[in-house]
Formats: sequence, C-alpha cells, structure tokens
Amino acid sequence: MRMLATTEQMRELDRTAIEERGIPSLELMENAAREVAQAVADLVGPVKGPRPDGRIGGAVSVAVLTSRGEPLTPEEQREADEIRAVVESKNSDLTQRIALFCGPGNNGGDGIAAARLLREWGYRVRAFLVGDRTKMTPDARAMEERLAEAGGALEPLDLEDRLLTAWLSTCDCYVDALFGVGLKRPVEGDFLAAVRWMNGRRAPVVSCDLPSGVDGDTGEVLGEAVRAHTTVTFTCAKPGLYLGAGAGCAGEVQEADIGIPWDLVHQMIWRGPEPIELNPNDMHWVLPRRPADGHKGDFGRVFILGGSEGYTGAPTLAARGALRTGAGLVYVGVPREIYPVIAIKCEEAMAFPLPEEYTAILEKAAACDVAVIGPGLGRHPNTERLARSLLCDLTIPVVLDADGINALAGHIDVLDSRSAPTVLTPHAGEFARLTGGSLPVRDPVAAARGFARAHRCTLVLKGRGTVTAAPEGKVWLCGTGNPGMAKGGSGDVLAGMIAALLGQKHLNGPGVSVPETAALAVWLHGKAGDRCAEQYGEYAMLPSDLIEMLPQVLKESEERN
Repeated sequence: MRMLATTEQMRELDRTAIEERGIPSLELMENAAREVAQAVADLVGPVKGPRPDGRIGGAVSVAVLTSRGEPLTPEEQREADEIRAVVESKNSDLTQRIALFCGPGNNGGDGIAAARLLREWGYRVRAFLVGDRTKMTPDARAMEERLAEAGGALEPLDLEDRLLTAWLSTCDCYVDALFGVGLKRPVEGDFLAAVRWMNGRRAPVVSCDLPSGVDGDTGEVLGEAVRAHTTVTFTCAKPGLYLGAGAGCAGEVQEADIGIPWDLVHQMIWRGPEPIELNPNDMHWVLPRRPADGHKGDFGRVFILGGSEGYTGAPTLAARGALRTGAGLVYVGVPREIYPVIAIKCEEAMAFPLPEEYTAILEKAAACDVAVIGPGLGRHPNTERLARSLLCDLTIPVVLDADGINALAGHIDVLDSRSAPTVLTPHAGEFARLTGGSLPVRDPVAAARGFARAHRCTLVLKGRGTVTAAPEGKVWLCGTGNPGMAKGGSGDVLAGMIAALLGQKHLNGPGVSVPETAALAVWLHGKAGDRCAEQYGEYAMLPSDLIEMLPQVLKESEERN
C-alpha cells in the first residue's frame, strides 16, 4: 500500500517529528540531500575523472561570434578565450558536472547539502542561490556553512554572465531545489529564469520533493514548472506528482525515507482522517482465482443502456470491455433504429431493441446484477428521462457514464434518493456540467471527495491520475495510464470494466467495497493503456486496443496469487 500525503500533512508531520520526537531538522535535511545526491549519481554514473591518457577527445568545441561583423575587441577576445577554455575543458576532463539551483528555503537547503555530498564524491559541482539571500532559512544557512567548510561555495546565479552560462551548458545534470511543498503562487523573476534554463537544456533534471512550479496537492502548474527526469520525494509522495500537468513534470518518482519514524507516518498519514492511496504498478489488490464450479450467472449479468444515432460504438465498446473483464452475460439495450447496426457489432454480447414500455425495460435491467447507463445515449429529453427513471427504480448497482451523467444535471435529487451503490465516471467537463462548477477542476481530489461524500456515491473523476473517491472520504489516485488514452471510447471501455468487476460474485465478498473495486478497474484500464502505448505508441493506440490488451493484464494479475 502506498499512501500519499498532502502538503499540509507533510508540514505537520515534519513539525511533529522535529518538535515532539526531537529529531534534528538538519539530520532530516542531510538524509534528504543524500537521497537526491544518490539519484544524481545514478543518472550520471560513477565519477569518470580526467582522461588518463591526457588526450583531447574533441567532442566539444565553441565559437564566439559578434553581430557587428567586426573583429573582437581585446576584452571580447579575452572573454571568448575564457568561454572556449571552459567549454573545451570537457574534452580533457570527463568528470561529470552538476549544477544545483537552490532557493532560500529548506528545499534549497536540501540542494546545498546535496552539492556538498556530490563534491565529496568527486563530481564537479557548483551550487547557485536563486532568490533573496536575506530570506534564507536557518537550516539552509547551516548547510551553506558546511558546504564552505568542504571547500565549496553557494554562488549567486547570474544568467547574463556568459562565462557562467558556458559552464552551465556543459553540465551533465541539474538539480532543482528551488521550491518545496509550500509553493502556491506562480513562479516569477529569477526563479522563472532558472526554471526556463533547466527546461531548455538536454541534460536531465533531478527535482527535490516536487518539480518547482507544481502544486503538490493538485498537480496544477503555477505559471511554468520544471520538467524533471526524476523527482526524489521525501517520506511520502504528494498527490500533485500524479495529477494533471504535474504528472507530466514529475518524471520518475522515487520515494525517499529521510528518517521520520514510520509509526508517526502510519498514525498521521496512513490512518489519517482523509487517506489518499496510490494504485501503483504493483497494486496490492489482485484478482482471485475464479471458482472451479462457477457458471456464467456467477460471473455477473451486466445490463447496458446506451447508443444513439451516430454513437453506435460507445455501447459496443462498453460491452466488449465488460466481457473481456470477466462478465458472464452482457445485455445491450439500444434504440430500435440503431439495433441492426449494434446487432452486427455485438457477437458475444446480447443486443436487443428497447421495448416501448418502460416496465419491460426496467424488468430486463432489474434481472441483472449491475447496470451501465449512458454510453452514447444522447441528450434527447426522452432518453434522459428514461435514464433518471431507471436510476430511481433499480435496486442493483449502477455505473453512470457519459450521457447518463449529463441526465442528472439539475436532477441531483435522483442520485441522492438511491440506496443501492452508484458509480459515476465523469471527465472534467461532465463533472462541471453536473455540479455547475467551472473548468479546469483545480483540485480534483477535494472535488471528487466532496461530491462522493455529499451524494453517498463512488465518483471516478477521469483524467491524468484518475481520482476514485468513496462516500466515507477515502481516495485512490491511479498511477497507470498515459495521454494516448485520451480518445473517444476509452471511457466506455472503463464503464464496462467497472460493471464487470462489480457483477462477479467471487470478487465482492466481505471486506471488498464498491469504491475499491472501481479503483481496481481504473488501474487495470490504465495498465492496459500503458501496454498499448508500449506496443503501438501514444498517437496510434485505440480504445479497442485497450480491450485486446486486457487479457494480458488480467492474466498477470491472476497469476500472482
């Protein structure tokens, strides 16, 4: 189990460890710095040192030009010679060069301490202060003193200095130690210049705790943010590393134990009032073996209501997603005018034209174990009324997707009246229409948690780091998935998968909750998407490819028992 910590939880955790447990703050900072330094060393490799044969490799050269078309002045020539010497020194001295950009806060202190360690390990290191020296925290100042004692220095950053930028351009790795979890305003000034410098280079960036410019709670990019190769996050990962644009900035996330007692982490984070769990690649919840004497009725009867003119693919994808995820029987009810098309598309699922009488539709749906309402259903007033009526009258779990969710706009009392479990799977636009909110949804975790609690349902808020929220307040973030899944039809597949898992009796025994089952489906869906991206690439992959990849993903989950 991997639990995430909000920025406020982390501040309180640090305070408690330091003030109540007596752990020196400099000890925690030193531990954090060691993890960052090790991540850098892992990226650039063991120290190489000068070329033992003394030869010039010839890999790097530089030319200095003027825009005047005139010979260089003596001063310009001297500067050009110095720049050339700095850059071409990489040919004879292969020792890796590391630049650390440090803010005045404790995140900067982590970077300063990491600079000292990397220097002691033999790398060519320069640490730069970005921001106001008078605002340096006591711990950052203490780390600067240790760096000075080791022969290093914390230099001012002047990106107008051509000699300095020449050296920076030869670096093998950069460390982003500008901001930690406290940032809540757009990056600007010298900090913005440093962010842009790092993003404009080819060398990898290692970020301390969070990529600077990313909101640790929401994943929102505050103006601009560092695009890290690796983020070393301390004690617990932060939600913003997996949500929205923040996930695209984090790179590989490495969790580092910096010495905060685990009983404290367990008490304040794992057992906290609003836990956030990450569903990573090795999710703790796996699929049990199917009963040897099971029959198709044991594995769930799924009813799907969807489809309209121009949207015949949606219910078909939902049905195929349900079948590939193990549903025993899948019924697809569609408007009579599109039934011939759906009947050809559906081979394993049983399609039928919707009867004229509502009672006949209700009877068909009520005979199943779970219903999916909405894929491709359309926004006609009659179909919206049908969706709301079924939601009122059905006593089985319902997965509400797409136009099924849209049908609730202005009629949230229908959702509130249900006693059976309901799972809603909106993307941000559908969620905004449902709630009357605005876009973007700036805090997906808080928004999903608040809605699930207020309306006693499970909410799956789709997007990068899809959020699954339970009525009692627990939240799961999904650590799988990629931008190649952002295509029409992917959500229909997910709706069918959730219904299939909810309908299988052997998966829903004591201790297994509807929200946890929905979170598992989201994870499997994202894992299938990641496999598709590996095989086809993010541009070419299709929602139907997700379905075809499910057997491989499900088989792996099965075989781990």
